[in-house]
Amino acid sequence: MDGLSNRSDGRTAKLRRAMPGSVAALDVAAVTVPHYFRCPISLELMRDPVTVCTGQTYDRPSIESWVATGNTTCPVTRVPLADFTLIPNHTLRRLIQEWCVAHRSLGVERIPTPKQPADPLLVRSLVASASAGSVTSRVAALCRLRALARESEKNRAVISTHETRSVLVEIAFEGKEELADQPALEAMAVLSILPLSEAESTAVATRPERLRRLGEMVREHPSMEARINAAAVIEVVAAGARSAEIRTAVGETEGVMEGLVALVEQQGNPRAVRVGIRGLFALCLAKENRFRAVAAGAAAAVVGRVGELASSDAERALATVELLCRWEGGREAVVAGWGGGAAAVEALVRAMAGKASGRTVEHAAGALVAVLGNSETLQWEAVAAGVVSHLLLLVQGGCSERAKRKAQLLLKLLRSALPFHNSLPNSDDYLQPF
Repeated sequence: MDGLSNRSDGRTAKLRRAMPGSVAALDVAAVTVPHYFRCPISLELMRDPVTVCTGQTYDRPSIESWVATGNTTCPVTRVPLADFTLIPNHTLRRLIQEWCVAHRSLGVERIPTPKQPADPLLVRSLVASASAGSVTSRVAALCRLRALARESEKNRAVISTHETRSVLVEIAFEGKEELADQPALEAMAVLSILPLSEAESTAVATRPERLRRLGEMVREHPSMEARINAAAVIEVVAAGARSAEIRTAVGETEGVMEGLVALVEQQGNPRAVRVGIRGLFALCLAKENRFRAVAAGAAAAVVGRVGELASSDAERALATVELLCRWEGGREAVVAGWGGGAAAVEALVRAMAGKASGRTVEHAAGALVAVLGNSETLQWEAVAAGVVSHLLLLVQGGCSERAKRKAQLLLKLLRSALPFHNSLPNSDDYLQPF
């Protein structure tokens, strides 16, 4: 009896360590999962069962992945899907939850009730209400849309249709250029969360009055939230356009660069800093905008934030620094922002250390190439700070070809500063011409 108990306890322990809902884990515990509880695609216990138009039920992530990869038929029946609406199967979900509870003694965990994405009919109704009616009702509808968009990625996917985005763009830039137009502010807040297509981004960037509205808002609006939302829309437009001409048009708009730099300089507002850096990076991808960013004080503002940012934000900040270094006068502005060449070298090498991502190390290496230049003194500073080991780890870690080229260039630049030539093992492997 004790042996049976120990075996049962062992199976339960294995199950508890496994991912909830995993059929493999359930098999370990000798639990038979009813076949109609399993997704026909993944064969796993369904956590969010949904029914398609053919009447077949699947786990939501599995059928969404099936459709996202270009499939247009029902996986079981092979009948073409007349529409791709997924209807939650609440009855089956409750049965699965009850079955999980009944087998709790064997370590089966009850699946949580999934939060359903926004109803497309509700979204369409809110968009219609936002387009017409009293100011109060329009603002209420837009506030509800913003709340839904912030709630989940699934909601944003439902909301972010071409029709909805087009309506939001019209509302955000409608009427006169008054900064306090409440429906326009709320529409701008929703747009700041959604991506824009290339055509939609162009529709904003080719209208001078719309760019002027963004420039005025990001630089002058009394509400910090409105300034941040305008900056987020600037970044979305610049990223969506994928055109140097469009990015240049946005960057040369009066107030845009100054407003973004001011957000990066905000104290105690991480979102303002993050959005400001993202906007500067998106605009500085166009060469013509880099001198404007430097003139607006972007170099000092961004380098002052590098040491306090999370991983993805640090990547963008260092990528922006690298882009600014490529413009005449940009290197000097970056070095001055860090308080001198030695401090700049120390900061960039420190950015490569610890758990820095490969992209962070890559951009720091690219900026360091510009900062070091032909200065032997700074090259010695970099070697003394331990940059060589970071670069070798980058190359050995299976980095991208672009990152490898930057690391090789920097290693070649530093070769004369190494105390002993042999201190760089197999150096010829890393210093191939490119």
